Amino acid sequence: MTQHDVLGIHHVTAVTSDIIENYNFLTDILGIRLLKKSVNQDDIHVYHTYYGDDFGTPGTALTFFDFPNTPQAKKGTNMISRIGLRVPTDAALEYYANRFDEFNVKHDEITEEFGVKVLRFWDNDEQAYQLLSDEHNEGMKPGTPWKDSPVPAEHAIYGLGTVEITVSYFDKFKLILEQLYDMEEIAVDGNRHLFEMGEKGNGARLVIVDDPDSPAGMPGYGDVHHVAFRLADAKSLKIWEEKYNRMVLPHSGYVDRFYFESLYARIGHILFELATDAPGFMVDEPYETMGEILSLPPFLEENREEIERVVRPFNTKRSK
Repeated sequence: MTQHDVLGIHHVTAVTSDIIENYNFLTDILGIRLLKKSVNQDDIHVYHTYYGDDFGTPGTALTFFDFPNTPQAKKGTNMISRIGLRVPTDAALEYYANRFDEFNVKHDEITEEFGVKVLRFWDNDEQAYQLLSDEHNEGMKPGTPWKDSPVPAEHAIYGLGTVEITVSYFDKFKLILEQLYDMEEIAVDGNRHLFEMGEKGNGARLVIVDDPDSPAGMPGYGDVHHVAFRLADAKSLKIWEEKYNRMVLPHSGYVDRFYFESLYARIGHILFELATDAPGFMVDEPYETMGEILSLPPFLEENREEIERVVRPFNTKRSK
């Protein structure tokens, strides 16, 4: 691994039909901290919320666009099909299974895949998730459980885990993962293929499902918009931009998201982002009150009055 390689999963961005219901689900039931209440920088009239561990550590952020008038996604092939979240132990899966029963959250029984205990569940948008146990995990380090979480720290979600992607063109997709992103296929179970990158372990894995027969999925709420991979710094972004150019692969060019710096490329139907670890989510808010106000990057501050008039307010204040 070189200093410019992808290190692991940086964040996952999905679409919700109701930003307030989504906030309540993630904070009150899953026990994940709201790091940032902001807006979609490409469509400033809708929210973009960021959730993660206690400090907003890279590799823990699950983010949502609020598109209340979009139709529900149709599940199928050629889409990011499941979000992974890490918990410390097998016992944490049991804790969440009981918690999901208490809060009427749809879930499966605890199972095992590729030697890892998992608990699959869905939210009200039919967004698909899985909790993965780190009981025997080695590799990319997790974050720190949110200290004010309603979930006890020994059971709490503290990072992103294996992301599932379903494609109809597996052989071509596999080639890109291996030759461009330097990922390694480490296990196969039927049509499910486990790939690992960079720092390895649950925080640096993809499951690619080979599905050439199902109808193509359709985007909407309950869909994953994109997955981002960690890069060490902006210098690495420049290396990757040159790499994409050599491959004649269309890409976004450099994008400054303020909380991180980015580069986007679509591989078939799947949007991959490369994102830097720095500067992070505490660049404009103190630790104690992160996520409590509408936070805008400096280049959107001049639009604050218009934005606050359009987005519906919701209370996220938790500090005393």
